[in-house]
Amino acid sequence: MIFNHTINIENNIAFINIEGELIEKNQATNLLVAVEELNTKGITKLALNLENLKYMNSSGLNTLIQLLTKARVGGGEAVLFNLNKKINELILITKLNTLFKIVSTKEEAVKLLE
Repeated sequence: MIFNHTINIENNIAFINIEGELIEKNQATNLLVAVEELNTKGITKLALNLENLKYMNSSGLNTLIQLLTKARVGGGEAVLFNLNKKINELILITKLNTLFKIVSTKEEAVKLLE
């Protein structure tokens, strides 16, 4: 399965839909560059929709941490939402739930980012 992402901007929040499998370091290069470009435009609030992320490994976790870091360095925040059971378990096992804000819905993510 291929990794893909889309970004939509609404009310100065970047909604990033992540799909497929995130298992190789270079898969997310375009996503990281796009978020860096958003930072230069002052868009530092990220809502990451992981509903269609089927699988990720340590490289995928590293990508999420890089996105969070970019957001926070720019004065913003990153929120994860719509995690499937497998991804949620991975976040819990690695204790990244203590680092990320995690909610169930897009609406909850917006409330945390406003």
